[in-house]
Amino acid sequence: MDKHLSQVLKASSWVPSLYFVEGLPYFFVMTVSVILYQRLGLPNDKIIEYTSWLYLPWVIKPFWSPIVDIFRTKRWWIVAMQILVGAALAGVAFTIRAPHFVQWTLAFFWLMAFSSATHDIAADGFYMLGLSDRMQSVFVGIRSTFYRLATIFCQGIVIMIAGNLEVYLQNPAKAWTWTFYGAAALMLALAVYHALAFTIWIRPDADHKRRETMSMGKVAKDFSETIYTFFKKPHVLIAIAFMLIYRLPEAILVKVCPLFLLDKPNLGGLGLTTMEVGFVQGTVGAIGLIVGGILGGILISARGFRKLLWPMVCAITIPDLVYVFLAYYQPDNLILINFCIAFEQFGYGFGFTAYMLYLIYFSQGNYKTAHYAFCTLFMALSMMVPGVVLGKVLTWLEASNVHVNYLSLFIIAVCLTPLTFLVAKFIKVDPEFGKKDDEQCENQE
Repeated sequence: MDKHLSQVLKASSWVPSLYFVEGLPYFFVMTVSVILYQRLGLPNDKIIEYTSWLYLPWVIKPFWSPIVDIFRTKRWWIVAMQILVGAALAGVAFTIRAPHFVQWTLAFFWLMAFSSATHDIAADGFYMLGLSDRMQSVFVGIRSTFYRLATIFCQGIVIMIAGNLEVYLQNPAKAWTWTFYGAAALMLALAVYHALAFTIWIRPDADHKRRETMSMGKVAKDFSETIYTFFKKPHVLIAIAFMLIYRLPEAILVKVCPLFLLDKPNLGGLGLTTMEVGFVQGTVGAIGLIVGGILGGILISARGFRKLLWPMVCAITIPDLVYVFLAYYQPDNLILINFCIAFEQFGYGFGFTAYMLYLIYFSQGNYKTAHYAFCTLFMALSMMVPGVVLGKVLTWLEASNVHVNYLSLFIIAVCLTPLTFLVAKFIKVDPEFGKKDDEQCENQE
């Protein structure tokens, strides 16, 4: 058998499944948890605040990445974290109907989040150690595609399964219990598969050798140098402001929209069923997001980052108006709702491409991998802080007998969009950046 074909077949046995698994816990923590708590009757302000804090492991993961480098192999960390994620999913299922279910399920979501963030570090490291530069280029699009498929699976298929079980069992808590047990079984099966795949189809020699050359002193020195050089980069404050503010309206929408779609019309929502939300947001919306991201990457590779920046800024902000429309008129036409959500998500996917490419641009130079990790820190922080603040503000307003409806929240999100234009105006980028010779990014929300 041709050597290159043999390498492709071996890589095909683990790269697609590994990056599908990488996406699963992230979307369970960030999206499925929101819908779960809404269906279990938790107040909106608490849902927004509690689930926003779950971004924290992705914010701080660069600070414990040296531990993954030094202790054990990447293969060991990958399999161990997949087992922990499976156990956390089972823990959520077991405690959904328990007294104090909020505290218990949140504890397991925190375990899932930390395990997932650690898995990200190990999986990306194993990808670079296990594949040659050529093979990494061959599979970069495949790994991105399977990560995106995890979006559709979690936000679409899983939620639709839970919705069907709600109808069949006439008990949301029981329905979500069985949904999470099923997810746990899938994750544990994938952990067993990867344990076997890494033993049979790929030799972890490079993984072992990499660990043997590392020491705590060397890692600490490199880490300190990484932080120092990152904050010494030209225009670093402008770059950080861009990373934190560019997606500010979306940081509000991503937590509010599932609640808006599910809440009854007399509470200002659209009154969709759980199954309908899985289809509208998790399937149609996710496809719009993916198509927008792919189109954005193609156009930037042809015309360059600078020429596409303002169209992308418009794409990520102007479609937010559809939520104002939906909240004001509260239509019950599912086709119209699908069109609006797909339009907004397409715009977000298209505009988000500029954000991800800027992170790659700012990371260029020495320590580019480590600097990119710090950029993703600010990316996660940009989603965590607005959600936590919004949740606390809503709690304070409710305590003051001031009710904030969905229409008001969407108007606030739209009023924040000029900040996106403002930070985009000040970033400094080479006019030729983004064309075909540049690195391409992955759309990992």
